[in-house]
Amino acid sequence: QVQLVESGGGLVQAGGSLRLSCAASGRIFSINAMGWYRQARGKQRELVASITRDGSTNYADSVKGRFTISGDNAKKMVYLQMNSLKPEDTAVYYCNAGVMVTYSNPSYLGYWGRGTQVTVSS
Repeated sequence: QVQLVESGGGLVQAGGSLRLSCAASGRIFSINAMGWYRQARGKQRELVASITRDGSTNYADSVKGRFTISGDNAKKMVYLQMNSLKPEDTAVYYCNAGVMVTYSNPSYLGYWGRGTQVTVSS
């Protein structure tokens, strides 16, 4: 079983910063990528940023230049530094990871955390 646990959400004023963390644990043989998604009330879940095992990153246009994703392969963690936050960044932020559970089944499956609320006040 694989668990992803997010932390670091909260309430912040516009222009402020937050740092989200996500820790992966459990039966993990390999992780090929980790990322952050968000879902605002009444909207679909969307990709915020992702990072592969070799460090390649991808960002949504709406967060480029403001958010930075980083990872620690050894600790199986991913971070999201969010600066210059805007009210439209308000959402539940979910951690996602592509995990190979065992080498005998060499396929990666996506796992999700339960999410952490980020609220940006104007």
